[in-house]
Amino acid sequence: MTTMVDVGDAELACTEFGAGSPVLWLHGSGPGATGMSNFGANLPAFGDYRNVVVDLPGWGRSPRPASDEPLIFHAAERVCRAMTALGIERAHLVGNSYGGGVAMRIAVAHPERVDRLVLMAPGGVLPADAPPWPVGLEHLFAYMAAEKPSRDAMAQFVRLMVYDESLATDALVDERYESSLLAHPELPIPPNFGDLTPDLARIAAPTLLLWGREDQTVPLTWAPTILRGIPDAELWVLPHCRHWVQYERAPEFNHIVREFLQGGAAAATSEG
Repeated sequence: MTTMVDVGDAELACTEFGAGSPVLWLHGSGPGATGMSNFGANLPAFGDYRNVVVDLPGWGRSPRPASDEPLIFHAAERVCRAMTALGIERAHLVGNSYGGGVAMRIAVAHPERVDRLVLMAPGGVLPADAPPWPVGLEHLFAYMAAEKPSRDAMAQFVRLMVYDESLATDALVDERYESSLLAHPELPIPPNFGDLTPDLARIAAPTLLLWGREDQTVPLTWAPTILRGIPDAELWVLPHCRHWVQYERAPEFNHIVREFLQGGAAAATSEG
């Protein structure tokens, strides 16, 4: 069931599935991204949790109020307001890319609201020498900057997100393309996401990092800064996988994440 949740200056579209301990699912910033397009296929494996799948401000059906705040900081506060409105005091947070940055910001600013963090190639922590940007981010920014983006441009972007390009189906491309055409205020290119690097040591929640070895958007070479920065973090690397770990390697993702949320280590070793 999808509802529009009042967060003060706007509303967030939130889809709920299952019952149990709450898990919030926070999507990436790619064109056409929505909570359900990122995570809908994973939810059946988590039916014993109360899953809340969020459209972050400016994506999907959630409007983006005018704000000078960095996107990650702005979204984190609205997600916390949505938690309050939904009667959720504390939850596990699962976020990919931009959504991973939002999850980290919540863990920094509101640690009492976070149980465990699952972060798939999270944003918000850039290397000192960026730009130049990885090819996936180049395509993301080019799409966002286009006056009238094309379906072909969306298809190119989606193919960059997966190692097995057969997963970039026409249906997926069409879904993302139609969603990307929804009217939202334009962003500067590159957007001001915000920098979480100075705050990583303040994240107290147990944290699982998941990364596709062949990620061309947030490359694996960016992972050590986060792994070293968060005191209680472990890293799982999946081969033959790019940026959409939860989509491209769904069975492994579901298994690893369930084990972690239940309180165990994700694996005997930190790299698989």
